[in-house]
Order: sequence, then C-alpha cells, then structure tokens
Amino acid sequence: MDNFQIETAQNVSIQQNTAGIGERILAYLVDLLIIIAYFIVVILIVAALDLGMADEWAFWMVVGLPPFLYFLLWETFWDGRTPGKATMKIRVVRLDGSRPAFSGYLIRWLLRLIDITLASGGIAVVAILFKGTGQRLGDMAAGTTVISEKQKVRFNQTILVDIPDDYKPVYPQVTVFDDSEMRKIKGIYQDAKRNGNHNVILQLSNKVSSIMQITPQEKPIQFLSKVLEDYNYYTQK
Repeated sequence: MDNFQIETAQNVSIQQNTAGIGERILAYLVDLLIIIAYFIVVILIVAALDLGMADEWAFWMVVGLPPFLYFLLWETFWDGRTPGKATMKIRVVRLDGSRPAFSGYLIRWLLRLIDITLASGGIAVVAILFKGTGQRLGDMAAGTTVISEKQKVRFNQTILVDIPDDYKPVYPQVTVFDDSEMRKIKGIYQDAKRNGNHNVILQLSNKVSSIMQITPQEKPIQFLSKVLEDYNYYTQK
C-alpha cells in the first residue's frame, strides 16, 4: 500500500504515495491530544467563571463547536491538513492529486462518525488495508485519499551503484565531477539505456570523456557504466 498509480483524463500517469496506517493513527492521536488540551482549558475557565446552569449550558454550546468541527475546519482551510497531519507530513487530496472541494471534506467529516467514532477506528483501518489506495469509507464516498508528502528517494535516483569489494577502478579522472553532476549523468544514462536511445548514450559518452580529458577504450555504454562504478569507488574511499 506504499503507492498507487492513476491515469488522468489527459492520459498522464500520477504516482501517489499513500499515507500508512501508522502515520494516520499518529496524526489522529496528535489531533486528539490537542482537542483534549482544549477541553481541559475550557473546564478550568468554566470553574473559574462559576456560571449558572443556563449560562454554563450556553457556554458549552459555543465552546463545543471548535472541537466538533475540528477536522472539517482544519482540512478545509489548511489544504487538507490538520496539525496532526502536518506533523506527520500527510494530507487529504483527491485521487488525481488535486485539492478536494469543500463537499469532499464535508463528506469525509460526516462519515467520520461511522468510520472512526462509532467503531473506534476499526472500520477505517479495515477499509484502508483492503482498498489499497489509502481510502476509508469517507474517502471512498468523497473520492479522496490521504497521501504522504515525505520524499522517498529511490536507489536509481542516487549516485549509488553496486560494486564488488575487489573492484579495480580505471578512471581516477571521474573525481572532476561532484555528486549532483554524477546524479544527472546516471539519470540520463539509465533513461537512454532503458529507452534504447543509443544516440543520447553516444553524446553523453563524448561529453563525459571530454570533461575528463580522456579517450575511452570501451564502447559508450560500457564506458558510462565504468564511470559510474569508478565514481562510487573513489567517493566511498
């Protein structure tokens, strides 16, 4: 349930990183602690004011609205986040990644009574686990989900490549590059290799060898692979 892919009406693929169950539970607990702290403060105020029965009832009607509308108001006015969600770096979005309309937040909030309140979160947990797109019942009805905004760096997006312990480098000149430059070289190389774009590989090989001021003995694809391995060898040392 780490991520899912959707196709928009324009045939654009969008990869969403769904928030995990643990993240959502922790976000809820943070929000719950804030609500509890709010009620503690209100109780102290009521005790200090020494209100009559009628006045106290009216007072509670007013001060009870913020916690009652807590999730609806925060998510509506803070782009799908509550303090708890912001702490865990997660937020509510539509399935296409866009911001939900107010009706979406409202539907989620109304169905929270079934999803979370009445079943102590059990229905929400089961729905999220089985749906696979991070949706509880409220999300399914509203066409929303909860995503993680934490950056997840894949191995192929780093400069790292696997090299054996007894690896023998060939080009010490690779140290003229820095990490960001090598990351770009690796990205271009892997994309061109995956797409069978030999012209790009040739141009990249010529550019890299020119900067390194060497004449490669290998074919362009083997040369670029060697450059990546050598860079990892020297930077790891």
